[in-house]
Amino acid sequence: MSEMLHSLAKKSAEHEFYTPVPEGYRAGKTKYVIVTGSVMSGLGKGIFSASLGKVLEDYGFVCSPIKFDGYLNFDAGTLNPYRHGEVFVLDDGTESDMDLGTYERMLDKNISADNYLTGGKIFAQVLERERRGKYLGRDVQFIPHVTGEIKRFLRRLAIKTKADIVMVEVGGTVGDIENQYFIEAMRQLAYEEGKENCCFVNVTYVLEPAFLGEQKSKAAQIGIKQLMELGIQPDIIACRASNPVSEKVREKISVYSNVPMDRVMSIHDRESIYTIPDMLYDAGIDKAVLGMLGLRKRAKLNRRKLKEWHSFIRNILAPKKEILVGMTGKYTGLRDSYASILKSLEHAGAHAGAHVKIKWIETTDIEKGIVSVEDALTDVDGIIVPGGFGKRGTEGKIACVKYARENNIPYFGLCLGFQIALIEFARSVCKLKGANSTEMERAPKHPVVDVLPDQKRIEGLGANMRLGGKDVLVKKVTLAFRHYGNKTLIRERFRHRYECNPEYIGAFERHGLVFSGKAPKYPIMQILELPKHPFFVGVQFHPEFTSRPLRPNPLYLGFVKACVRSKRQ
Repeated sequence: MSEMLHSLAKKSAEHEFYTPVPEGYRAGKTKYVIVTGSVMSGLGKGIFSASLGKVLEDYGFVCSPIKFDGYLNFDAGTLNPYRHGEVFVLDDGTESDMDLGTYERMLDKNISADNYLTGGKIFAQVLERERRGKYLGRDVQFIPHVTGEIKRFLRRLAIKTKADIVMVEVGGTVGDIENQYFIEAMRQLAYEEGKENCCFVNVTYVLEPAFLGEQKSKAAQIGIKQLMELGIQPDIIACRASNPVSEKVREKISVYSNVPMDRVMSIHDRESIYTIPDMLYDAGIDKAVLGMLGLRKRAKLNRRKLKEWHSFIRNILAPKKEILVGMTGKYTGLRDSYASILKSLEHAGAHAGAHVKIKWIETTDIEKGIVSVEDALTDVDGIIVPGGFGKRGTEGKIACVKYARENNIPYFGLCLGFQIALIEFARSVCKLKGANSTEMERAPKHPVVDVLPDQKRIEGLGANMRLGGKDVLVKKVTLAFRHYGNKTLIRERFRHRYECNPEYIGAFERHGLVFSGKAPKYPIMQILELPKHPFFVGVQFHPEFTSRPLRPNPLYLGFVKACVRSKRQ
């Protein structure tokens, strides 16, 4: 197969083939698992892919995940959370789909722009190459050029990450126009790499209408048929459902899809997504994949890693205490907008022996006087003001911060929550009437939060955001210093435009606010805290992007523990 692949790569412009093979790539060295979805989107393909990737890594293989999204945006940075959920930021500054956050958490590794591909990104690459004459005068087409560049992207990822297995998640649903050319690229990939090097998994949906009282497989059968019509024979069918999929339904799907019964598995709702890897083990999917890819002889299960994971799951499923955290935001209608925050609280809760319940508080209702801040927050054990953009709901958030500060309720401000805390403190404690952010008000009397020209030049921002992992210098003998294990230099991820105005740093500090974290070389404040408060911390970064199941972010862990200590009776 290696000879065939390199033969195709050498074909000239007179031939119909376009198979770019990166230098150093060797066919057969890297295996590919391609996960597609049928019937409907939102089935949890990302969770399934990440769980299978974790299982394969438990066997000692280097697994590199990649997500394809068919939309024409270059990345997820401009997508509305209501339409697409949370924008997850990678360490290299890539604004990505939230599934990449699932990959990082499950695999416990940082990934990069090389692990994320959109229709917009691949078309940009194709057009850039066309302008440079890289297609040797040929008419540039979806086949073979767009599909060829997709295959090049995957093979480059394999080389860069030295992956034994590349896990490919195809976003959307089989039948969508925007992902058909990508699915065609995967068909070609299997043709070129050899069937022994590619495994196809289809995540489908088994309906269970309440008015019928039984599971129906017809929609799943039709969805799988569409995939087969595109030239792809699935090797494994993962059936998503509310309840365990019956043997009868699995038999129907097996016969219809040519997939053996032992590879048609039920992926029904579980109490925690972190139990999905065990579900795959129990169903024998690990052995099936390893067998199909010829990896069984190399596989060696890491029992220590498995034991650590099971200990975490026990903590997740059997917490000792329950706390109620108020999530004060404006995207409360869509929980996916705060996916990483919810997961970080879950991680911290498992390690603190607590189950974290969320009370969703729409701050626009507080702002409009529909709900009083006292009624909204009277029963919470802690308050989070998450990140966000724009003016809507801001005054309601400021009221929440004031309530938390004055009533000694643990407070955690994330990005915008850091800025909101500055505004509230400036108004209420520093007595700076008219204090505000220039994002919320064009020319406030006291612009305590602003985009400063010096900061633009320092970070090279221009009109863009400050993105990705940055070093933070932590001040000794502070709450942040203790929580970060007495480290003076940490690394966290940012996504923001506005900063604490350095002109007001002195006023804040004179009135008792402590800036416990800053940029190493510049007066850019990045962590604030109130020393005499049970837990009052604001951070300009997003600590939820670095939290992992076995290694919760230190500030999230500190916040949850503070909520447990101050739990209201």
